[in-house]
Amino acid sequence: MQPASTVEKKQAAASVPTVRRRAPLIGGIAAVVTAALLGFVIMGRQGGLPFEVDEEWAEDVLTWRGPVGDIFSYFMNALGGGIIAVFVIPLGTAIVLLLLRRPWAALYFVLASAVSAGVVQVLKTLFGRARPEDMIVVSDYGSFPSGHVANAATIAVAVGVIVPRVWVWVLGVVYTVLMAVSRTYLGAHWFSDTVGGALVGAGVALVLWVVFAVPLERERLARLAVVSARNAELAQAHVTPPRVPRHHAG
Repeated sequence: MQPASTVEKKQAAASVPTVRRRAPLIGGIAAVVTAALLGFVIMGRQGGLPFEVDEEWAEDVLTWRGPVGDIFSYFMNALGGGIIAVFVIPLGTAIVLLLLRRPWAALYFVLASAVSAGVVQVLKTLFGRARPEDMIVVSDYGSFPSGHVANAATIAVAVGVIVPRVWVWVLGVVYTVLMAVSRTYLGAHWFSDTVGGALVGAGVALVLWVVFAVPLERERLARLAVVSARNAELAQAHVTPPRVPRHHAG
């Protein structure tokens, strides 16, 4: 006879509901296309001249510069780029997911991170927008779109898909916004660059979620079934049988 956890796991895996994928697919494609169109509009402005909102935001954010802002922004700069963003976070997250027996989630996260970075580099090369003159960090070629913000948005959406909780999505949005603020604080990007990055990152993660939707949902439900069965067993083990009063002969 099979253990209860095995039975529940199989039942959960077999009863995966139909995953609605049309809206995420349309939304993801629309986000990436919008980012590309924004790039064309920007480069149509005499080779990438900033919008008025870009200049106003840059002037405002410069007034925030100080020791605390510098430490935070340099930390976000390291966290969202270079070896940490390209290798440490994707591979580290994948290892954690594999340990949790979520191989499809691990593959989805790594692939979303890689594809997002690839799309960003294609757009950077295509548009070649100049970075702001007051940049205080060393960055690669091309200001549009922001790779750091694209990476943050990819992580936010991918983790939100893997762990569909409201608080996870809220933290993801906050992380993406803070990354965008830090990039403009450092003068590495215009405000519109961060918008383009967020669109690319979120869009790529949504499109790839459509590809992995069914196995991800099956895997998630199976994992929930195992956890539920384990919790039930632990609860049952802690239940003490009621005491039966003894009757004494008179």
